[in-house]
Amino acid sequence: MVREREEWGLLMAATERPEGRGLGDRLYDGIFHNRVWRSIFRSGYPNTPRNQMLAVATNVFLHLHPTRIHRTHVKITHTFCLGGLSFFLFLGLTITGVLLMFYYVPSVDRAYQDILALDTDVRFGQLMRNIHRWMAHGMVLTVLMHMMRVFYTGAYKPPREFNWVVGVVLLVLTLLLSFTGYLLPWDQLAIWAITVGTNMVGSAPILGEPNRFILVGGFQVGQAALIRFYTLHVIGLPLLAAVFMTVHFWRIRRDGGLARPL
Repeated sequence: MVREREEWGLLMAATERPEGRGLGDRLYDGIFHNRVWRSIFRSGYPNTPRNQMLAVATNVFLHLHPTRIHRTHVKITHTFCLGGLSFFLFLGLTITGVLLMFYYVPSVDRAYQDILALDTDVRFGQLMRNIHRWMAHGMVLTVLMHMMRVFYTGAYKPPREFNWVVGVVLLVLTLLLSFTGYLLPWDQLAIWAITVGTNMVGSAPILGEPNRFILVGGFQVGQAALIRFYTLHVIGLPLLAAVFMTVHFWRIRRDGGLARPL
């Protein structure tokens, strides 16, 4: 505490004695060495190694990542940025999904008409829907490729075996997000695809039929199935995916950063 007060006193003294200092130095101190900046950012401007580490460690988002990384980790061929691309696609899906929710009602009487209106009446509606669809396909592909890269480079080995399990859960959630979104257009392709998929779930022994009944909300695909798939697609599964992504990123740091190439 005493040291922090001394540092604060030196910073305030530097700003109070502008003589002999250039305009750029005084402007720098006025912007980054004032009470407003210090109330938001607990460290100074990240122009020194110490301030850079403090800026990462005290930020609610950046602290998930290590303050320093090995030089091999900045090579594109080390990870091909497949995990980052998957996260970027998830963010894009969230944004476009929220925009689509403004024009879509999960009702068997309106769902298909709303999709037609998106393609024909809403400005940039078809573009927005196609971006959402292709991002969904891309996320499934990048998550699969990311797990293949982790497996082939041995990045699942101790102490990273728990994070591998978290990654498997994220893969399952990604596939479920794609599956639940398939029913929402409420056309013949979607209805029969979900019918076949839920019948596959029901064919499992012992718990198959009860799980199918819970998933569909009845004995056949209808309004109950649409509202359940819609709720899972826009609320339940994205929240679970966001939680597991946070744990996934945090574990990468706790396990010593990215795995070194073999």
